Amino acid sequence: MSKTVRILNVDVLAITQQELLEQLKKGVLITPNLDHCVKLQKDKEFYDCYQQAEWVVCDSKILYLCSKLLRGGGFPEAIPGSSFFTAFYQYHKDDPNCRIFLLGAAEGVAKKAMERINESVGRQIVVGAHSPSYGFEKRPKECNELIRIVNESGANVVLVGVGAPKQEKWIMKHKSQMPGVDIWMALGATIDFEAGNIQRAPKIYQKLAMEWLYRLQKEPKRMYQRYFKEDLVFFWHFLKQLLGTYKNPFA
Repeated sequence: MSKTVRILNVDVLAITQQELLEQLKKGVLITPNLDHCVKLQKDKEFYDCYQQAEWVVCDSKILYLCSKLLRGGGFPEAIPGSSFFTAFYQYHKDDPNCRIFLLGAAEGVAKKAMERINESVGRQIVVGAHSPSYGFEKRPKECNELIRIVNESGANVVLVGVGAPKQEKWIMKHKSQMPGVDIWMALGATIDFEAGNIQRAPKIYQKLAMEWLYRLQKEPKRMYQRYFKEDLVFFWHFLKQLLGTYKNPFA
């Protein structure tokens, strides 16, 4: 296992995408960004999910750049969850033992993503897809139905894309009821990207660590609230970490 870098109150793997592709055989994958880091200061259940996850990798180019300021060096690269998932199914395209289930996004979107992925790969690597209703996580009956659907699909990899911290909490609460699943991925809007509903930022934005600006242009109301009212708190906490005065609220 690769070394880790401590960002506020979580340990994040210092790993390359290629290493992750080669080593990811079992466990829960979580990809922290600034928004996660802020939520991790006040949501104990979300924090506990992080402590239980086997794979915690840097999703954000900004986190990647911040990590370079820490003693001992930072991450070798950022691994955005959306681009990692594409690399994952392409890496396993000829592996008949890789069977993926997509859980998330709005009605019909997961099935559209399934069709596009299977067409791209040239086989039925995605064996099932389902878009749950809003608030499904609070309805035991619907959760039990989802568990049944996943188990009957024969999938051994499940991508849950319903937003943080909902997706991480749902996985940790219910994964024991789906023993056939080896790999769990909590990857936010990835299903929308794969369905073509949301476009990734152009490469120049990604290289300049300004993918957030592209998303702000696309969804100004929602992203303004996140970036300029919620996520800015991260930099205050990170400054305290650099100065040695940060304290984990759940330690």
